[in-house]
Amino acid sequence: LPSSKMSAGPMKAKQFGDAKIHRIRITLTSTKVKALEKVCADLKKGAQKEELKVSGPVRLPTKVLRITTRKSPCGEGTNTYDRYEMRIHKRILDLHSPEEIV
Repeated sequence: LPSSKMSAGPMKAKQFGDAKIHRIRITLTSTKVKALEKVCADLKKGAQKEELKVSGPVRLPTKVLRITTRKSPCGEGTNTYDRYEMRIHKRILDLHSPEEIV
């Protein structure tokens, strides 16, 4: 399983006639794009099977964490560096669901 994070934000409800509609926001975070897109597609497919209104996935800007470090452990010799980076990808899905399904 890829290292990914999923969080569901606060649910908000709107009153339409006699049925309450809940707005559910799901935030997905991962370093692996392929796995993240697969989870988004699975969530969207499952929500559409339940006949929910789905918005997204909305792709947010990728965070790039960079670390530059010296190769030499003692600090002597030629100044050579290693550059490492980790990319964090983020997606947001919005679901609109009636109260009885939630």
